[in-house]
Amino acid sequence: MNLIITTLAIALALTLVLILISFWLPQKAPNPEKLSPYECGFDPLGSARLPFSIRFFLVAILFLLFDLEIALLLPLPWSNQLPSPLLTFFWASAILTLLTLGLIYEWAQGGLEWAE
Repeated sequence: MNLIITTLAIALALTLVLILISFWLPQKAPNPEKLSPYECGFDPLGSARLPFSIRFFLVAILFLLFDLEIALLLPLPWSNQLPSPLLTFFWASAILTLLTLGLIYEWAQGGLEWAE
């Protein structure tokens, strides 16, 4: 029990020290050069504060979702060493089914189309 409390205390102390350093360390002296948008050495063409399209975020979230799916299903070939490999296969199939239904729904709603 002492080891757990010590580890948590060290983690908390390190976190607090890093938070305090992050407030004191940066130089907060904005000037026009720092505040201007950077466009590969060219003069800025417009404001860099334009909002992104919501479709960009939707595609990004879908990418992350399917990327995490790969991470969840990666240990599946080694599951045959478990006491109940059929249960593991069932849950993996359930995850794939839910993700496939979600993809079909997004596709049917037109959420994957870039142009309207």
